[in-house]
Amino acid sequence: MNKQLLLGAEAIALGALDAGISGVYAYPGTPSTEITEYIQKKHAGQVQAVRSSWSVNEKTAYEAALGMSYAGKRSLACMKHVGLNVAADAFINSAITGVNGGLVVAVADDPSMHSSQNEQDSRVYGKFAMLPVLEPSSQQDLYHATREAFDLSESVRLPVLLRLTTRLAHSRAGVERSAPRMQNPLHALYAPERFVLIPQNARRQYNLLLGMQNKLEQLSEQSWLNRLITGSGSKGVIAFGIAFNYVMEVRQTFELDFPVLQIGQYPLPRKKVESLFNACDTVLVAEEGYPVYEELLRGFFGGDNIKGRMDGTLPRAGELNTDSIARGLGIEPKGVIPVPDLVVGRPPALCKGCGHRDLYDALTFVMSLLSEHHVFSDIGCYTLGALEPFNAIHTCVDMGASITMAKGAADAGLRPAVAVIGDSTFTHSGMTGLLDAVNDRSPLTVIIADNDTTAMTGGQQSSATGSKLFEICRGLGVEELHLRTIIPLKSHLEENMTVLREEIAYEGVSVVIAQRECIETASRKKRNKVANT
Repeated sequence: MNKQLLLGAEAIALGALDAGISGVYAYPGTPSTEITEYIQKKHAGQVQAVRSSWSVNEKTAYEAALGMSYAGKRSLACMKHVGLNVAADAFINSAITGVNGGLVVAVADDPSMHSSQNEQDSRVYGKFAMLPVLEPSSQQDLYHATREAFDLSESVRLPVLLRLTTRLAHSRAGVERSAPRMQNPLHALYAPERFVLIPQNARRQYNLLLGMQNKLEQLSEQSWLNRLITGSGSKGVIAFGIAFNYVMEVRQTFELDFPVLQIGQYPLPRKKVESLFNACDTVLVAEEGYPVYEELLRGFFGGDNIKGRMDGTLPRAGELNTDSIARGLGIEPKGVIPVPDLVVGRPPALCKGCGHRDLYDALTFVMSLLSEHHVFSDIGCYTLGALEPFNAIHTCVDMGASITMAKGAADAGLRPAVAVIGDSTFTHSGMTGLLDAVNDRSPLTVIIADNDTTAMTGGQQSSATGSKLFEICRGLGVEELHLRTIIPLKSHLEENMTVLREEIAYEGVSVVIAQRECIETASRKKRNKVANT
């Protein structure tokens, strides 16, 4: 099929397959998960033997992608915005080493925090690392830009960051394919002067990166992702990424003719930007996320003639939309029909029959008997234990923080110090915290809510799938006497409470593995089994 109806995330996946990737490396995280899932399910991925298993975390994913690039093959790394924090060490340093085969990192940002802890803008990382960044505005452009990102990466011998946001990642549009190319042959690069980042090599490579910046800007000037749409009047707009769609909708709806500079490739095309400012008295800067380039442009041109998020013309937080752009241009949208309250809002909740419910019933009762009952938790389905009727957890900061925060609290003298972490999150970034606790003999209890999958993002296989947790914890030094397994079921409530009570009272490191398969993945397996018989 030459034309398909695809999510933005799927358009990236198809573009990467047709660009001849040999591997995709990722950890599931909304709104980026569908990129890897599409490649895993796509027949083309099987025919071309594309490596597509899930990685332990984003850092291991990015480093493996860099290794595949070193071998001369094209590789794609995928993650959500907070995942780039985890991969940042490798990402920043790969700008110094450069690449061999094309390396593209697709990062999905989540403005308005639909499923995230913050609104961070990944373009900051691209600017910080001084790497090319592409930010297309449509599904079709995502497809073409992904393919070209690999060409660009190999041309300038640098990684390329491909940014999209939730609204584009999770909306569908028709995407027309181009002819796919073959995978690169294996041609590993022997270049220790580049890849061994001892200071003398790193200094030389850093100066080469600095010397590349003028070329990267020239490429932005020539890019089809950056274009000036002419118009009349003294007011213009610079529209970045998906914000371009909102700007053009306002322009068409209200029959306006203001000039628009569309930006989809960075660093900024200086000449195109200067031409717009020379032609306009006032410029509205519309960018999804932080006012990254609005702040930069205010430094270049002063703040009097620039409007945007920083002066309140556009909302400082959350996603942009057509109405906010219209108001930013001084137009009050008319004829807006209010949406009636036909459906009562429902907060998220643990699934009926979920093992986490039975775990929290046992834990809540045990903790209620203690004068102090702080529970440090983590990121996953079990985070919903913070809500009614459980009110069972009291912190959730970032992946893996439950164990390390509990350790710090225990070191400060808090008793008891209890951490709740999922199986996938534990292998992602909890193991090192547990090792710290073992080394310090910190008095804390770690409860691993093991549902044998990465449930929150759709039931992907986790690195702990297959009941590996007991051996991992024993290998990290947890004493077997205080490494215990429970089954979170109502029929086991008394037994589970006894185990939790004993381990929480222990003045040392204890681990309780609450082991029961996710009810959704179990149901899915059952349905598939029936369908295949």
